Amino acid sequence: MKAAWYERVGLAREVLQFGDMPDPLPEAGEVRVRLQWSGVNPSDVKSRAGMRSKEMPFARVVPHSDGAGVIDAVGEGADASRLGQRVWVWNAAWGRAMGTAAQCVCLPQAQAVHLPEGVSGEAGACMGIPGLTAMHAVLANGGVAGKTVLVQGGAGAVGHYAVQFASRLGAARVMATVSTPQKAELARAAGADEVIFYKTEPVAQRVRELTGGKGVDRIIELDLAGNAAVDLEALRVGGELLVYGTSGTPLSLPFFPLISKNLGLQFFIVYNLDPADRQRATAVLQRMLARDELIHNIAERLPLTEIARGHELVEQGGLTGNLVLRID
Repeated sequence: MKAAWYERVGLAREVLQFGDMPDPLPEAGEVRVRLQWSGVNPSDVKSRAGMRSKEMPFARVVPHSDGAGVIDAVGEGADASRLGQRVWVWNAAWGRAMGTAAQCVCLPQAQAVHLPEGVSGEAGACMGIPGLTAMHAVLANGGVAGKTVLVQGGAGAVGHYAVQFASRLGAARVMATVSTPQKAELARAAGADEVIFYKTEPVAQRVRELTGGKGVDRIIELDLAGNAAVDLEALRVGGELLVYGTSGTPLSLPFFPLISKNLGLQFFIVYNLDPADRQRATAVLQRMLARDELIHNIAERLPLTEIARGHELVEQGGLTGNLVLRID
């Protein structure tokens, strides 16, 4: 099979290779997915760049945890009736050497989820990290029904889905921060009732104006280091901050604003979701996919041979939406 891999961490064009590898065979309880699309996420880029660790977890890593394709083989004990089923996959490269930047991947059958008819493979390759991250951020702690929600980065890969999910799952009001008029239109089309231009408007002040001085019930945060001060001011007393990312570490948070407002602060990474939380998020996401009611914002489609360019585009942070690689 054709695949892309790296054997040391570093710059994309210096370490990513493309060539031939043996077709993998599914072990007991596994399925093999003949991949058509591979999703590229910031976590994939950070791992390849050595931002998390300079040590290689395996001698060779085929990157990317998200993808979509068709099951073409099953291992012993796996459900043979799934042969030929279109699926999207999650955690393919989490703690594993073989991800989705290849023509095939083998993984436990639970990690290959049926992709409903009518949903494109490109969209399926965005469900594992962007889709499930956004869904868990909305469903956690009893969900958002009747609540006011602020989504930071409401036109981004995760934020665009979070706006849609919050709007569809009963939020009383959904606000989103954006940087440009184009992104504002994306957020509004996704279901945002209000958009705030974070580069030119005082976000916390606008939130308080829009909520009659009260503040929002929940903030879904992609960059705690950059937005902590705004978040603490924009949340109501007893509000909750759901954090799935940050632009910098270590973090420094002021204790008194947190405790004086009785704020709830929750961090999570989608790779390590509790099985019950993942099952719930997946089930709700599947119902929405089956009804074909979601907007999928694919910013860039590239062939697998251009994986280095794809990593660079994600690394630069200028994309409005998701980037996927086409596997031929």
